[in-house]
Amino acid sequence: MSIEINKVSIAERFMRYVQVDTQSDPKSGKHPSTQKQKNLSKILVDDLKQIGIVDAEMDEYGYVYGTIPSNSEKLNVPVIFFCSHIDTAPDCSGTDVKPMLHKNYQGEDITLPDDSSQVLSTVVFPYLNNHIGSDIITASGNTLLGADDKSGVAAIMEAAKYIIENPSLKHGKIKILFTPDEEIGQGTQKLDIKKLGAQFGYTMDGGEAGSLEDETFSADAATIIINGVISHPGYGKNKLVNALKIAGEILHALPQNEWSPETTEKKEGFVHPVHFDGIAERATLEFIIRDFDDEKLKQSGERLKEIAENVVNHYHGASIEFHIEEQYRNMKKVLDENPEVADYAAEAIKRSGLKVKTESIRGGTDGSKLSYMGLPCPNIFTGMQGIHSKLEWIGVNDMAKAAETIVHLSMIWEEKTNF
Repeated sequence: MSIEINKVSIAERFMRYVQVDTQSDPKSGKHPSTQKQKNLSKILVDDLKQIGIVDAEMDEYGYVYGTIPSNSEKLNVPVIFFCSHIDTAPDCSGTDVKPMLHKNYQGEDITLPDDSSQVLSTVVFPYLNNHIGSDIITASGNTLLGADDKSGVAAIMEAAKYIIENPSLKHGKIKILFTPDEEIGQGTQKLDIKKLGAQFGYTMDGGEAGSLEDETFSADAATIIINGVISHPGYGKNKLVNALKIAGEILHALPQNEWSPETTEKKEGFVHPVHFDGIAERATLEFIIRDFDDEKLKQSGERLKEIAENVVNHYHGASIEFHIEEQYRNMKKVLDENPEVADYAAEAIKRSGLKVKTESIRGGTDGSKLSYMGLPCPNIFTGMQGIHSKLEWIGVNDMAKAAETIVHLSMIWEEKTNF
């Protein structure tokens, strides 16, 4: 069946959404971590109601819920949901995003006007060659774009609009979910599972067209607190033990040619320092630990602790506190127990005219936690590229194909149900 998503509409919708600043804050301690995320949530509720989703609502935490009722005569079609996150990463400014539509891209370098040092090229992004002759969208050079994950939001909205406007397409009940704070690992923190009311789902938060991700890192966070010995620096000989210097030595003791994001790829895990804070008396190092294998993840945490202890043991009177906190786990185990969820997504991608690229995410999505909350949830492409950077961009065709995949997938679940 031919499905034509309106590319002008999805591009305009996306560019409208990215202009709303929704950057999350890992240090906030609140839910949502930033109130400004609710500004987009309110817009999405209004947009959902405009396309005919009458029960659309935002809760106190900024989550948006909505339902497309079933139009199938079959009674046992599973309830599925589509999810994207509304926040943008703290890594790069999301304030005053100025989206730019580059029509009929021809492969040339694009110098972003607000910062001439930001140049989008096929050398850095070979995937641009797939978009020659079509439209792409960038920011202006001072901010990220927000394709991660407002491209997913736009794709879900446009697909919902298409499904509602074409009642001859048979489907079961479809739930829509937009979450805050995914970028800081809290996207499911306050999710109301009962209100969502679904059995299986899909995050729309992936990269190149055709990609289907059924595996993520498992993730822990590690905190090392270094307790030094403080005294007046003028009289500190043989007394003062500087926690900041010990922290620096711990960082220097990390392996140089392995075990880090800059030296690993594919199925290799890493340990990555992300924050350093303190004073001479007490300093804190924060790390993220990642691996596809849970046992290797545990071993990495133990190795990090050993490195830190070996350093501190050289300083009389100094001590450390070491804490590990689970963040999320590899969703593949759950999805392997429910193979139809990814299989149907692969079929939907093929029906959209694309080649399926099954991949492992060197990161996580809301789907990681959702899967372990009883909602098996692989990740589907939206087309986002250069995420978390000023060179972030997206192809309009890819967003339209993501929306088309959602429509096909909704129909496939209905088709595969016998009664």
